[in-house]
Amino acid sequence: MPATDKTDRAVTTVTAQEALDFHSQGRPGKLEISPTKAMATQRDLSLAYSPGVAVPVKAIAEDPNTAYDYTTRGNMVAVISNGTAILGLGNLGALASKPVMEGKSVLFKRFADVDSIDLEVDTENVDEFINCVRFLGPSFGGINLEDIKAPDCFIIEQKLREVMDIPVFHDDQHGTAIIAAAGLINALALTGRDFKTTKLVCNGAGAAAIACIELIKSMGFNSDNVILCDTKGVIFEGRTEGMNQWKSAHAVKTDRRTLAEALDGADVVFGLSAKGALSEDMVRSMAPRPIIFAMANPDPEITPEEVARIRDDAIVATGRSDYPNQVNNVLGFPYIFRGALDVRATTINDTMKIAAAQALASLAKEDVPDDVAAAYQGNRPRFGPQYIIPVPFDPRLISAIPMAVAKAAMESGVARKPITDLEAYGRQLSARRDPIASTLQRIYERVRRQPKRIVFAEGEEVQVMRSAIAYANQQLGTAILLGREERMRETAEREGIDLDRPGIQIVNARLSKRVGAYTDYLYARLQRKGFLFRDAQRLINNDRNHFAACMVALGDADGMVTGTTRNYSTALEDVRRCIDPKPGHRVIGVSIALCRGRTVLVADTAVHDMPSSEELADIAEEAAGLAKRLGYMPRVAMLAYSTFGHPKGERSERVREAVNILDKRRVDFEYDGEMAADVALNARVMEQYPFCRLSGTANVLVMPAFHSASISTKMLQELGGSTVIGPLLVGFDKSIQIVSMSAKDSDIVNMAAIAAYNASM
Repeated sequence: MPATDKTDRAVTTVTAQEALDFHSQGRPGKLEISPTKAMATQRDLSLAYSPGVAVPVKAIAEDPNTAYDYTTRGNMVAVISNGTAILGLGNLGALASKPVMEGKSVLFKRFADVDSIDLEVDTENVDEFINCVRFLGPSFGGINLEDIKAPDCFIIEQKLREVMDIPVFHDDQHGTAIIAAAGLINALALTGRDFKTTKLVCNGAGAAAIACIELIKSMGFNSDNVILCDTKGVIFEGRTEGMNQWKSAHAVKTDRRTLAEALDGADVVFGLSAKGALSEDMVRSMAPRPIIFAMANPDPEITPEEVARIRDDAIVATGRSDYPNQVNNVLGFPYIFRGALDVRATTINDTMKIAAAQALASLAKEDVPDDVAAAYQGNRPRFGPQYIIPVPFDPRLISAIPMAVAKAAMESGVARKPITDLEAYGRQLSARRDPIASTLQRIYERVRRQPKRIVFAEGEEVQVMRSAIAYANQQLGTAILLGREERMRETAEREGIDLDRPGIQIVNARLSKRVGAYTDYLYARLQRKGFLFRDAQRLINNDRNHFAACMVALGDADGMVTGTTRNYSTALEDVRRCIDPKPGHRVIGVSIALCRGRTVLVADTAVHDMPSSEELADIAEEAAGLAKRLGYMPRVAMLAYSTFGHPKGERSERVREAVNILDKRRVDFEYDGEMAADVALNARVMEQYPFCRLSGTANVLVMPAFHSASISTKMLQELGGSTVIGPLLVGFDKSIQIVSMSAKDSDIVNMAAIAAYNASM
């Protein structure tokens, strides 16, 4: 079977001792259970257990469906095995399978935020296994069977699906089939073939092979064009040796008896057998532009290098991570269960499997973001013979696959809780993997209602082009790429980027008819600051930040994003030459930190090095205003190393004075200080100061200096596991955002969306 989330070729670079150390160091194993509700007080315990727990117990007894509302059932999958077919290691028993099952559970959580627990059943008796698992249904929303030998796995899965009202899914069968089918869809498209006329040979007749054959037939393959082979050769009508009911179902009328004979003239071969099962002569005999899926684990039936020696027209996929086109089950099972659980499906049927395969195939055709390129060590894959299957760390999988599965479940009538708003569901899915997504959700929704023209100042950069396309594709407005069109198109062609699509506009500064107007505008601003007219002219002609900022200043664009080619302070200085602060406002930088379900705004993280008391008060007002625009009720903490006068110090005095200034201004938001960070963020510590004005923990932190703001946000990222957005520029009269030089395309799109959002306020 193919490499899945389990052993792959990377294991050759890991020593046995390293593997043992990984599993034993710290807390042994790979899982722990953490409560999702507070357990800090006697009242918490009373609610969690006795007497409070009796209330949901009675509710569930009256209506079993409410178990999904009051317990973990709706997000809990059991990974169950008896260890009779572990990886490529064989029958090593239930206990030996536990590291693998724990790993599977970890992957459920990592990739799709599905909670999972492993259960190892110590029996090889099929009936005993079935009777053990069938009574576990009330505990789980789904059952993932794993590493069970054939044909036992067929019997077990079929019977459990009959007697249980939750999805039962043997991943070794169906996971492999779904990923292989996705790759096959794209390989057929690239070679100009279709499902009905393509001739396919499958070598191997175990669980994965049978599932692959059944799935592609349900997708339209002609049964007469599919030949199944095992160690004894072709499975043909009338054969009796080594047969069972699952093989017999795929027997065909043919005079071919060996694998070599079957492959002569074949279009496709699926290998789910053993290393070396395919010879060069066999591959040489296949049809032009052959499709070879050599998926044996851990070593393929034939390597891509061996195929390349004899064929230069083949598309090759394997189960290995060190080759292109890896058939990896982690692309499937977490997301398939995610979609099935979210609609409370009673089963995972063929319609849902096909939908998952089609969604995977479609995703491989889309432009690849930076997160995926990183998985290829910077070599950005492009749809074609070397990239027909997405890679496991593609962040788009979490929204694309579950949505397709959930929709298919609803359409096929197995969903007990249909989803009425699929677009909103897609956004919720993205938020499971990316905490930024939920925070920015309302921003994106607002911008889609009021699309804006955003100029991307560094339009010749590859990641900026990709960001502009993503901005336009998400219907946020028009993306204006600033740069030399010829250079841009050369780069776009080389990188596989399509600039000829709606919502993309290219502007060349030197050829623009607006150069004169921008030069006059800039000269009027700078003539008393030591700049000559030709200095202003040179800046407009040669510096894209100045040109872009003038576009925004004179209304030719609604907002601007820059920063990938020069440091933050330099870009900020460029913009300040062209655009003033909003009257009565101060330009500051605000970072948004997301950690463990909390969102906190931190200011000033970009502009003021050592702010005065007056400046600190201004920063508090600007940050509180941003919090309101983002939908939060601001509770502003003016931070210091001291708390309400202890210990005393000059810098804390500035913070106290800032609070006094805010008192005089009579601002309309909660604020207090000076206080230490733990007082601001910990409700129990805050209770020690009953006079504190904040009604709850702070969600806006005003730092006493830029260096403390910068240090703290970076520490949150590295040590606290926080996600940090920004710094966002606040206070300009026009909408400007600056990204870091290391920004990925997703970061740039987020900043462009924020620029568009601010432009609409």
